[in-house]
Amino acid sequence: CQPVPKPESRVEVCDLNPCPPRWKVTPAGPCSSSCGLGLAVQLVTCVQILHGQEVLQEEHLCPVAEKPLTSVPCIIRTCSYEWSFSEWSECSTSCGNGIQSRQDFCRSSLTHKPVNPLFCRRFPKAIVVRGCSAGPCPEQEGPVSPGAELQPVPPATHPTRAAEHRHKDLDVPLSAGPREQAKPSAGEEGTARRCFLCVCGNLFLNATGIIDMTGVESRDCTVAIGRPLREEISVTVLESSLNCSAGEVLLFSGRMMWRTGCRKLPLSLINSRTNTLIVKQRVVLPGNGVILQYSSRTATRKYYQDCDQQLFGPQGEIVNPVQSPDQRQEVVCRTFITVAPRQRISIRALNTDLGPQGNQTHFNYILVRDVSTMKTVVFHGKQQFLWQSTGSQAEIEFHE
Repeated sequence: CQPVPKPESRVEVCDLNPCPPRWKVTPAGPCSSSCGLGLAVQLVTCVQILHGQEVLQEEHLCPVAEKPLTSVPCIIRTCSYEWSFSEWSECSTSCGNGIQSRQDFCRSSLTHKPVNPLFCRRFPKAIVVRGCSAGPCPEQEGPVSPGAELQPVPPATHPTRAAEHRHKDLDVPLSAGPREQAKPSAGEEGTARRCFLCVCGNLFLNATGIIDMTGVESRDCTVAIGRPLREEISVTVLESSLNCSAGEVLLFSGRMMWRTGCRKLPLSLINSRTNTLIVKQRVVLPGNGVILQYSSRTATRKYYQDCDQQLFGPQGEIVNPVQSPDQRQEVVCRTFITVAPRQRISIRALNTDLGPQGNQTHFNYILVRDVSTMKTVVFHGKQQFLWQSTGSQAEIEFHE
């Protein structure tokens, strides 16, 4: 092109509109596991380039469908040993609700042969018992699952419906017992006292009480009962107007029991075997429901450890270890958290020191379990984290 005159260079502005907001991903943090598959947390933010500068924007301005994952899989090295499991057993019942179990064993990742379980004791282990359903029973709609005792109760030991109506005339709520909710103001107190339909979504902490779940407006109504760790809860169904043929049902669930039913509910006794119990009612026709009477007593069997803790919402602080420095910690200490069914749980690690980031991190870790889904997450090292539940119950285990 030398013989041809070279034109002058020009720069023209082609578009003055700024680029739309986009997702920005920071490098992933440390892996949650020192060996095997783990999770690494990465920070995802919505940013926009304005005048050559990166400006942070609200997340709703970026396309929600294109948002990257905040946790990505990671693996540092293959674990030398790992937990392995047998196939699930058949359901324990031929009809209704039962349980399935499976055997766990420790094996070498190199030879794939079983070894002494001591080699795997530092690693988190998946569940070995789960609920199952074998279909409806021909005569009884909700058979008792292991851990859920159903016993007849003499009618004379419980108040009649007429007596309960007298309580209503006295303007006293039937859902007796403190509920985990904000205290009403002076102007709202009268309305709150007359609110017999506001039991849904509440947590009851009294030793005894009556919960009236009839006439609620919502299709699903869930309540929770909580007591100290050393106690267990018994619930009696005083009355039931559930329409079983329409699919209306009552569900009782706890850490050691699970039962559904509709027919033969009145004057039946359900024992939780633990200190918490969730009752969920599903109705189709407005006005139907059940009236429950609950009480607590000292647990017949010890289902907890001395270092375990029970926390009820709405907020609290968890410090570990809980033993004195001169006491050896040979067991896994747990913290149980239960909030009102209408609420969810957030756990933020303010300060963690589980040892150096190296080959020994698998000896010390924090395991958080979402009770509603039974999914667990493991945190290692000095990782600060924020965990959120899908339900109203969570468990934390502190290993070593």
